[in-house]
Amino acid sequence: MKYKSPDHFLKSGQTALAKGPIALIFAEDEVELDSTVRHHLRLGFKSVLVFMPQNLALDPELADHVHRITLKCTPRTVVFDTINRIIQAAPGLWMYYCYNAEYLFFPFCETRSVGEMLAFHSEERRHAMLSYVIDLYADDLSAFPNGVAPDQALFDSTGYYAHTRHDPSGQPLDRQVDISGGLRWRFEEYIPYERRRIDRIALFKSQKGLVLQPDHTFNEPEYNTYSCPWHHNMTAAICSFRAAKALKKNAGSTFDIPSFRWRNSVPFKWQSRQLLDLGLIESGQWF
Repeated sequence: MKYKSPDHFLKSGQTALAKGPIALIFAEDEVELDSTVRHHLRLGFKSVLVFMPQNLALDPELADHVHRITLKCTPRTVVFDTINRIIQAAPGLWMYYCYNAEYLFFPFCETRSVGEMLAFHSEERRHAMLSYVIDLYADDLSAFPNGVAPDQALFDSTGYYAHTRHDPSGQPLDRQVDISGGLRWRFEEYIPYERRRIDRIALFKSQKGLVLQPDHTFNEPEYNTYSCPWHHNMTAAICSFRAAKALKKNAGSTFDIPSFRWRNSVPFKWQSRQLLDLGLIESGQWF
């Protein structure tokens, strides 16, 4: 199932938008693209849309299970524009978006599907779910110079901070926070200020007029909240090599960073229980 462009997909691929949840994966390069697709197929998304340049390769075994849409995912605004087009084309569906070398984890995801999780979340009258982007990185950069090593991945077990978000007039916004931490915090001198946050509303229910903005927030304020007013809700994590990959690809930082490891680095076990135990995802009322 291949499409020449998003326009071609929106004209010919409407069956992929008939039922959610839908995963939208944007390939900036080939790094761990196949493993990213496989991970999200295992989670139980009804459709997986992979937006990728024509010259990138995808494992032929995956071809029959995804919708491949030709798209050059740069500049970064192209991704947001594409997501917003999909939102308007398929209102009322749960959607998720990520980039290659990023992996969604939610409470109990090893035994429960993303559909089951979102059904419960919907029952709590929630139309969006806060996710934290947890930076993964290679243990040994001499062996893995691009910073990516799924079998030897580390992440920061501490060093995450929440700051109350304010509107342009300086007033605090209800139940909205800016989250920082991970590589973007430890190597902030190499990261533009507007790219340092690690909060992302990666799971959301589409609706007419909903717009995803370039800072990963929505034009609907309630979508940007971490919980409802009466109790805590579930949160998810996107475990991502994207920051490590960028820091090692950037000529201004790669030679200054011989290692990402620090005293609070721990091996990533690829299990939701590890993230739950560290408080990096929350199960809320779902047991």
